[in-house]
Amino acid sequence: MNGPHDMGGMTAFGPVLAEPDEPVFHSEWQKRVFALTLAMGATGSWTIDRSRRARESLPALAYWSNGYYEIWLEGLTRLLRELGFASEAEIGSGKMEGSPLPLNSKLEAARVDSVLARGGPAGRPTNTPPGFKTGDKVRTRNMNPAGHTRLPRYLRGHSGEIVTVHGAHVFPDSNAQGKGEDPRWLYTVRFTAAEVWGNGSTDKIHADLWEPYLEPV
Repeated sequence: MNGPHDMGGMTAFGPVLAEPDEPVFHSEWQKRVFALTLAMGATGSWTIDRSRRARESLPALAYWSNGYYEIWLEGLTRLLRELGFASEAEIGSGKMEGSPLPLNSKLEAARVDSVLARGGPAGRPTNTPPGFKTGDKVRTRNMNPAGHTRLPRYLRGHSGEIVTVHGAHVFPDSNAQGKGEDPRWLYTVRFTAAEVWGNGSTDKIHADLWEPYLEPV
């Protein structure tokens, strides 16, 4: 999806201003948005990739004018509406009007620390051999998918080298659309900044990319 979130290489947005000693949360409502997103994600009602897709599908001006947790909140409420967990009226009033839907699971407060520490590993077994190996030269596909993808626009159509083979992982392009995990091989690809940006820089760019994004050179 060529959405407003994919800002790598875009110009006219000004410098990124670092905030010294920035707190994790700037206000209490941000804590609540984080907690709500985590709690609903833990129910198994949607995947992390579908959650990302909900945020990415916001209109460009809304995405760029909102803060980080405002975007999270917009994505969460969109999913709640789409899946029937809350109506527009309930979201507006903050009060439940209908009967609650059943949940697949619940994240109890006592388990939060252990769940966060464990994370959500996305590695999966596969019987398909990898299409590339370390040292192979590859080119990213010049693709413009309608749905979620983890291939940044600024890397599309550029050549690089496989430096790490990570094994098979959940393929986000499929998982975000409810089409299953469809495990695909994941690689770290190294690009030169000169290849990507067209300048004389000697810097290198490393990106973790799934096999369907790549083709041999």
